[in-house]
Amino acid sequence: MVAREMQLGKQGLTENFVDTLKNHFKNSQSIRLSVLKNAGHDKEQVKRYSEELLEKLGKNYTAKIIGFKIILKKWRRAMRE
Repeated sequence: MVAREMQLGKQGLTENFVDTLKNHFKNSQSIRLSVLKNAGHDKEQVKRYSEELLEKLGKNYTAKIIGFKIILKKWRRAMRE
């Protein structure tokens, strides 16, 4: 299964963006999220985006940060507490 790719821009994590992300997870197990320069291009901001996304998506998701990309993965059962 191919990972989908999305970009996080200057509007940040809007409700619409999170809904779109959830829709992509209906057909895919993982999504690569590129954090663009105008979204706050520093490592701490990328980490905050990652934490906020996991909070909004739920316990069945995990995130891995590589540079300015966040790789989100959906699991069948909860991986975090």
